[in-house]
Amino acid sequence: MKRHRSLHHVFTAIVMTSCLAGSPTSTVLAQVSEARLKELVEAATAKQAQGPFTFSVQAPTGAGPVVALTIEDAVRLALEHNLDIAVQRMNPEIRDIAVATAGAFYHPTLTSTINRSSTTSTPTNQLNIASGGVNTVQGTMTYNAGISQQLPWWGSTLTGTMNNNRQESNGNNVTFNPTYNSTWSTTLTVPLLRDRTIDPQRRSLIVSKVNRDISDIQLKQSLTNLVSNVRNAYWDFVYANEAVDSARQSLALASKLVEDNTVKVEVGTMAPIDITSAKASEASRNVSVVQANNNRRTSELTLKNLIVGGTDDPIWMATLNPTDRPEFLPEPVDVPAAISRALANRTDLAIVKKNLELNQVALKLYKNNALPTVDAGLTYGLSGVGGTQLIRSNVGVLGSQVTQTIPGGIGDALATLLRGRNPRWTLSLAINYPLGVNPQETQLATANVQLNQIQAQLRSIELQVASQISQAAINLTNTAESVQAAQIARTLTQQQLDAEQSKFEVGMSTNYQVVQYQRDLADARNSELRAILNYRKARVEWERLQETSLSSANIQIL
Repeated sequence: MKRHRSLHHVFTAIVMTSCLAGSPTSTVLAQVSEARLKELVEAATAKQAQGPFTFSVQAPTGAGPVVALTIEDAVRLALEHNLDIAVQRMNPEIRDIAVATAGAFYHPTLTSTINRSSTTSTPTNQLNIASGGVNTVQGTMTYNAGISQQLPWWGSTLTGTMNNNRQESNGNNVTFNPTYNSTWSTTLTVPLLRDRTIDPQRRSLIVSKVNRDISDIQLKQSLTNLVSNVRNAYWDFVYANEAVDSARQSLALASKLVEDNTVKVEVGTMAPIDITSAKASEASRNVSVVQANNNRRTSELTLKNLIVGGTDDPIWMATLNPTDRPEFLPEPVDVPAAISRALANRTDLAIVKKNLELNQVALKLYKNNALPTVDAGLTYGLSGVGGTQLIRSNVGVLGSQVTQTIPGGIGDALATLLRGRNPRWTLSLAINYPLGVNPQETQLATANVQLNQIQAQLRSIELQVASQISQAAINLTNTAESVQAAQIARTLTQQQLDAEQSKFEVGMSTNYQVVQYQRDLADARNSELRAILNYRKARVEWERLQETSLSSANIQIL
């Protein structure tokens, strides 16, 4: 009896814990997932209530105000308004719903049954005969309730049932009429081999969580690429603006030469043909100004596409004025340290590692499915009977006269049940072992091959990372050397033009030579600017390959 009462208390505690806890999954996971799911549903409903999405398209006219823009401003605007990133940010929300959906499998399920029935039968023996020898009529009212729950621990299942019924009969052999029967039972089933460490439901939950992590990694990857693209577009726009200024300076020099030659022709110190040559150079410089302006507008549009949230964005109609200028500040290049940072930060490596994790989970499931099924079960229950008790004159004689009636009801049945006077328990062991070839073995073999394939892919990407970092270091060195060479060339070309201009003014040089040196100076300025911009973009690529663009911009993903 003591052992029965101990089992009774243990199983009562299990049922109470299960009912109060709700979902047996991690408390944090259940609360966060359900709260997050509710938040997402409410947000989607609010969006839907706003009506269909409408938009208007406007061409950027540049007629708006002039907006000064630093490179940090450009990055900030892109992170806040870029439409591709806005789409990408929704993927983690979708994954949140998937995680909550997978976790919902472990929520308890309540069941309830209420029915009423009546059965009339012809007596076939003395036990079934009714008073007066008529047909036996038995009416039954049933009201049952139950709870079942898949537990995330060891793949076990817990069920609890509470069955109650009320029976009323005109039979001459009943001792309670009406009779109230109450039974309570709890069953715990625990797999010992197959499904003990993993099953399809737990795999689904793990896969949902890993996919949620992958969506975060992909968002980080998109943000990193966006920051790099914005920086490159900004520097291209700066170069386009500088190219316009350089073309205008070259045009001013050519126009000045035309004026000087015109004066010399008028005073008779130069032939008129030299004016034609100077005007031809001026016209050529004017064409360069037009082309530079076209390139500037194209670069501005490219930058706007990255930083605006639509054609209704004020920046879309504005004229951008980049205020930052590229600086040439050579920085030391540590290739081994850069490779280490890249291997730690690269999102493509992180995604492959997550896929490797998914494959290992699948491999574990296939190994599990190849095992035989051995399930241990423990059932414990109590029962109680109550109702209006009939005391007959002669207990040993069927149909004897009722001499006393003791009123009772469902409370008597429940009281008997709760006192644990009628316990019952069952221990079981179910074994299922398939004969012949197990189809899970083929899936297991496939998963092993895929595991080797992903591991080889991981090594390949690591080698690719090292190669990319090494090549980026070479590009940094080459562009730095190109800047230094371009700066020297521009300085010497400027000195040559100044000297040739002085010689021309005293008649020791020709108009053609001055025009040629002016053209060389314009080309040298453009080459220097392009070299500096190439160096800045090489620095951007250097950071992008290490996945340090976000940290260098003080950007954190929450």
